Amino acid sequence: MMRLRIDLAYDGGAYYGWARQPDLPTVQGEIEDALHTVLRVPAGSQEEPLRLTVAGRTDTGVHAAGQICHLDMSEVTLEACRGHMDLPATQALMNRLNHRLPADIRILDIQEAPAGFNARFSALERTYVYRISDGSMPVDPRLRSFVLSLDDRLDIDLMNQAAAMIPGLHDFGSFSTPNPGGTTIREVKLAYWSRIGERSLVGEGSGVSAENQQAGHFTVPSMESGLLCFTIVADAFAHNMVRSLVKACVVIGRHRKSLDWFAQKLEVPLREGSTGPIEARGLTLEHVAYPPDDQLAVRSEAIRAKRTL
Repeated sequence: MMRLRIDLAYDGGAYYGWARQPDLPTVQGEIEDALHTVLRVPAGSQEEPLRLTVAGRTDTGVHAAGQICHLDMSEVTLEACRGHMDLPATQALMNRLNHRLPADIRILDIQEAPAGFNARFSALERTYVYRISDGSMPVDPRLRSFVLSLDDRLDIDLMNQAAAMIPGLHDFGSFSTPNPGGTTIREVKLAYWSRIGERSLVGEGSGVSAENQQAGHFTVPSMESGLLCFTIVADAFAHNMVRSLVKACVVIGRHRKSLDWFAQKLEVPLREGSTGPIEARGLTLEHVAYPPDDQLAVRSEAIRAKRTL
């Protein structure tokens, strides 16, 4: 058997999260079904189960720009996928999958994984971004599935004061739920709010003359100009953790809760209504980072230990 690393992206709006569920459309289900089809392996095969292991299980409606998973399969099955194509077998598999998959799921790359690689347990950190359009700012309709629109103008200074309390090792039990036998203790490395500046795709250094720029020719605005973005990086995340932290910050940005309230929720893990998750559409898994190849197996073993404070 060999292990493949698969890089992919998806619009999660039509799916009930990553993990396969009976009779419901999921990202994992779509890709595994496509794998069985293009590799001509019967569903339920014991010899080639074609099961994906993912870096981060995204929830219903959450998107991914830089998701990673791995797949174990035989070299014989992979080579057979090439057929008459004069391509590496991994490239042939990627091409066949993208031809078979719906347009809202794209395979970006497939490579043979280095020794010790585990998409879930080898990961050093994951980066999520939540995007909001506040103050009734019109949202470019092309972004409507990826941006939450709010009428209130949010107080970004207060929200960043709350976000500054998040990094470190905490029990995020006020903002998440544990898996069976698991814990809500996580180590956050970075968390902050920022507003994307108003800008055009054409400006200084674009090669377009100043005269044409001033005349308004070729002035194409950046779609994300003016959006409010929450960026958070952690070694791992508990269920609903990012969206619940976003909701708490938004409540503070609306001046409905205080910074002391937020600090207390971090200090004393207690789940209640105002710390539940915000709508999924604004959240995207942007990136998963891994250590150098010679440290993959060590990382995979170390992260399996149950965390404590």
